[in-house]
Amino acid sequence: MVSSRVLQLLGLACLVSAVPARAGSDSHLLIAPQSPVLEIGTTFTATCMIINTAEVTADDLYWNLSQTRIPSEQYTKVNQSALSVSLQVTGEEREWLYCKCWKQSASVVLNSGRFIHGILLTKGYRPEKPENLTCTALQENKYISPNITCRWDSVGRQTTGVPTKHTLFLRVIPSQRFPPHFGVVNRISEQQDCILETYNVTTTGNTAQVSVNTFPNFMELEIWVEAHNKLGAVESEHLRTEAGYVVKTDPPADVRIISEQTFPTSLLINWNRPVAKEYVVGLTYQIRFRTDGSLTWTYVPPWETAKDIQSFRIQNLQPDTVYVTQVRCKHAKEGFGYWSEWSHSATKRTPEGAPTSRPDLWRIITNERVQVVCKDPLFANGKIIRFDLKIQDQKGKVTNGSLEWERVLVNRSEEDYRSTQRKITILKEIHLADRKSVRVDVIAINSVGGSAPASLVIPEKAHELPSVKGLRVWPHGGQLWLEWSPPNRSPVSEYIVEWVSGDQVDWQRENGSTRLTAIKGNLEKFVCYSVSVYPIYSGWLGRAATMEAFLEQGVPLKGPTVSLNGKPGHNHAELVWMEIPQDERRGFITNYTIFYSSDTEKRFVLVPANTTSYTLTSLTGNTKYDTWVIASTIAGSTNGDRHSFITLKYEDGVIELIVVCVSLGFLFVVVMMMLLCVYKRDVIKRNFWPQIPNPGESTIGNWSPDYPLKAETPKENCLSGISVLDVDVCDAKCVFEEDKTGLPLKKDKYLSEEHSSGIGGSSCMSSPRQSVSDSDEGSDMADTTASTVQYSSVVASSGYKGQTPSSQPQQAIFSRSESTQPLLDCEENPDMLVQERFPRQPCFTHAAGNEDGTSQLEAEQHEVLEPLDFCPLEEDSEQTASADEQSADWLPAAPISSYMPQLGGYRPQ
Repeated sequence: MVSSRVLQLLGLACLVSAVPARAGSDSHLLIAPQSPVLEIGTTFTATCMIINTAEVTADDLYWNLSQTRIPSEQYTKVNQSALSVSLQVTGEEREWLYCKCWKQSASVVLNSGRFIHGILLTKGYRPEKPENLTCTALQENKYISPNITCRWDSVGRQTTGVPTKHTLFLRVIPSQRFPPHFGVVNRISEQQDCILETYNVTTTGNTAQVSVNTFPNFMELEIWVEAHNKLGAVESEHLRTEAGYVVKTDPPADVRIISEQTFPTSLLINWNRPVAKEYVVGLTYQIRFRTDGSLTWTYVPPWETAKDIQSFRIQNLQPDTVYVTQVRCKHAKEGFGYWSEWSHSATKRTPEGAPTSRPDLWRIITNERVQVVCKDPLFANGKIIRFDLKIQDQKGKVTNGSLEWERVLVNRSEEDYRSTQRKITILKEIHLADRKSVRVDVIAINSVGGSAPASLVIPEKAHELPSVKGLRVWPHGGQLWLEWSPPNRSPVSEYIVEWVSGDQVDWQRENGSTRLTAIKGNLEKFVCYSVSVYPIYSGWLGRAATMEAFLEQGVPLKGPTVSLNGKPGHNHAELVWMEIPQDERRGFITNYTIFYSSDTEKRFVLVPANTTSYTLTSLTGNTKYDTWVIASTIAGSTNGDRHSFITLKYEDGVIELIVVCVSLGFLFVVVMMMLLCVYKRDVIKRNFWPQIPNPGESTIGNWSPDYPLKAETPKENCLSGISVLDVDVCDAKCVFEEDKTGLPLKKDKYLSEEHSSGIGGSSCMSSPRQSVSDSDEGSDMADTTASTVQYSSVVASSGYKGQTPSSQPQQAIFSRSESTQPLLDCEENPDMLVQERFPRQPCFTHAAGNEDGTSQLEAEQHEVLEPLDFCPLEEDSEQTASADEQSADWLPAAPISSYMPQLGGYRPQ
């Protein structure tokens, strides 16, 4: 205890002596050590001492780290005037540590600034040992540069308060022997080495360059790096090596390739040494090559180029193939030195050789033909100038002409020949209607020789073999992948994968054990490919399994063009659109979206991708609609062109239905009217065409006491002295021809009880009869003619027309008729009688004279009551004249009628 106490007092005395003199006059508290640099992760102890005062003791002190008070458990009381604290150093930021006094006395309060002290804690990490030290001296022109650049790895961490610096050291030592390896220097022999020069350079990074006066060729170098900061220093491993091992030369110069016609599978490479042997004694080389267009390099084994050589022959190459070659070099000592950069690329084509593979034979079915096509052999080894073709049937009979082998010349441009893509040649076309199962053999010929024959059996359709099962095609990683299951029938010798786009056809072959593969051809984005897999059974071709696929799908280039199918209806319209052309779809159409809108609404309908027409329903009549169709793929959608239409105001067929209904109604009314006319003709006839008594059938003669009844032919006689208002239509000669249809009268017999008249249509009574109103016969017939229209009749006793009148006085009897039948025009207008005359004989005439012997003037004044004469027409007058004269010679001649002739017969009633 006494010894430790003494040691603490001695340490405090040393600390007090280390404090500047001015500190004692400024403050009563002092912290030791002052401004320390601390290593993160360690424990730090600070001591606060009371100086130049006895007013406070160590019990009156406490510690603060920044603004946080440190717990008293971390305090250690050294004595009455010293208090220490222990801290764990954490974090990388700087912090202040304060020692304060909490005693409240007048002196302490008055001199509070003198009872506080603080120190700044700077934190950092110790430097770590640099690793992977390497140095390089580059070639400049023909010499080695004196600037040696070294690099190393700084594995330690640093803080801004405690940065780490690196110093590169290089010593030049005369070479007495080559070290066994490029590694750690033997420290025991270091005392015996004669050091010529020592160079160093300091940096804060992990690279540095040391410049020497002249590059020390054939001398040894000792190189190391020292990392140091405020917390310490550490050195890397010392590297000792021959100066030539740090040299990095330029790549070999003037690299040349020589093609030898007699060696189609090899190329000779020559180059020049990049640096003279005076500077670098021995060099080793590395050679790599690849075919033009390939990204994969092939390296020549290092043991074949380990010697210091300047030429090399690359063998086992492909004939007639362009190769790209590069060379590099380094110090010949294995495990030392640095490879130079690769030389420039030297390109050369190997000479042609005979084809070493078969042509790729295939067939393409188009319409009614089968095209036999083939690709050049994979190893054509030259320019194919022709193909030899032979086609045989099942019996081995040659079917392509008299020659067993048919030559198909190939004429290609130099550009096609130099292209790396295999060309397709159409060899033959076979008609489907004529072909049976045939075998095709093809040999490819170049300028050196021919290939082995390739064979393909094209079977009849009826004999095609089973296809693969479960074919799937999908894009992945910029390629189209295929997967399938083998067919039930086995064995399958190989598979042919074919992909078709438009008129472009390509294919590849896979072995019989393949179940998963990718298409190796050049496929384009947004192009639809029809991918097929054909199994081949010992040369016989099986049926294909086909699917469509895209390498990558995009948005369609254009949308569908929509139109109307026919005219729109009242509340519906049928839309049709054409499918987007295959080359413009850029993907599989997933669905169509139909949009249609009016001024008041906007709707859409989703329809499947296989739909090209759709009927819109629930539309509003007499409304304008705008419609368009959107085509969608998984990549997006494209709008089609808009189309407008106006729905009908009425539904289809409504107007036609109205017209038909009206027509049917009118027809029904007409039919009903016709039926009514047929079934009610008697009533209609009585109302519109009243019956007129037929004078020919009258019995007026039966009751005339003075003249017997004389039966005469109606067409030959004339009735005189009777006033007639109508004639019967039965005799067409009593009326004019143009009025025949306007006088439909029947020949009926009419009788009157008191006043009656007998009226004939075509014939007249031979002699006048006196009307007797009280005749028994007339009284008997009145019962049957109650509805008959009655007319007045005047019978003259002066005799018939054309006969001489007797001296006996004549009497005229007037019988009144109760008929309401209107009079004829000649009867209503007697003044017209003197105004017109016609060549025809008048049909109605007055009686020749009056019974009472009155004058002609008096007779004319009473002409309304005078009788009329009924006479036949002109064509009948001559036939009846003689008969009248013979039968009635005693009758006086009748005077000329004062009535106007009736041209058209009686007025229709």
